[in-house]
Amino acid sequence: MNPAEIATAAQAVAPAIWEHLPWTPLVEFAAASEAAGATILVKCEHHQRTGSFKARGALAKVSVIDEPALARGVVTASTGNHGLGVAYALQACGTAGTICVPHGASPAKLAALARFGNVEILTMGQEAAETEGLARGLAAERGATFISPYNDPDVIAGQATIALEVLEQLGDRPVDAVVASVGGGGLMSGVGSVFRTLRPAVRIVGASPANDAAMAASVRAGAIINIETSPTLSDGTAGGIEPGSITYPLCRDLVDEWVLVSEEEIADAMRLAIDTEHTLIEGAAGVALAAGMRYGREHPAQTIVVVSCGANISADRLVAALGR
Repeated sequence: MNPAEIATAAQAVAPAIWEHLPWTPLVEFAAASEAAGATILVKCEHHQRTGSFKARGALAKVSVIDEPALARGVVTASTGNHGLGVAYALQACGTAGTICVPHGASPAKLAALARFGNVEILTMGQEAAETEGLARGLAAERGATFISPYNDPDVIAGQATIALEVLEQLGDRPVDAVVASVGGGGLMSGVGSVFRTLRPAVRIVGASPANDAAMAASVRAGAIINIETSPTLSDGTAGGIEPGSITYPLCRDLVDEWVLVSEEEIADAMRLAIDTEHTLIEGAAGVALAAGMRYGREHPAQTIVVVSCGANISADRLVAALGR
């Protein structure tokens, strides 16, 4: 799919998503604006149901699976947020499924998954890419539908509805750049496609932790590659990219600039959100906020939209972040 097709698909699926999910606020983080010397407008997906934007893509996908296929089962792989989104979407449709998670997945997210009561949780694989491969194999064995966290046009179209809301909320206000965190690239592929199609002058900025930036490295290399990584507070973006992922060419062509942020910058952004906005954001959202602030310092007086992707973080990880 090209960006225009994704934007069109997002407009088509939006009513089905908005039937179940509220619009999230677009608000200025005044302290972030002051620190950056730019206007930082935050799309608060950390207020979304399930605590993350992922519910959008999951609902978009589940809404197009027919009843016989749903009866055969649904399988997905997730570090937590996508699994929560799929569990919510399946619950909305009155059915169940299986969530495969890697060893070391966030305990808080696993506990939240278990509370849904309509999903089987299986631990397999050491990191996200390995878990995805094993989950695909399980789906094939069971004759079930696999829902990718990012490598699926329906999922990408669902995430793109974030940008549709932002453009409506902006109205006639100008915007110079939009910043989103990039892991597998589903969020960026959706948001970037809508902005490139409907507001082509807006600069599209991809944000990743310097410790684990597989998509940025792949774009630099000209092909999807495996990279050495280090632990990061941004567990929501951690892990490799599935070979042949449709998000790779989209991110390659859509992203105008990559900003890789340090763990200290991520922690500082999370602390700023708590101290000044009295709101909790997870590490992946901290990545986007930190990158938006750095971009603002480099482009003073501009208006920058930052997609704050979620708020699902364990107490232990939060303590580690704030203690830096």
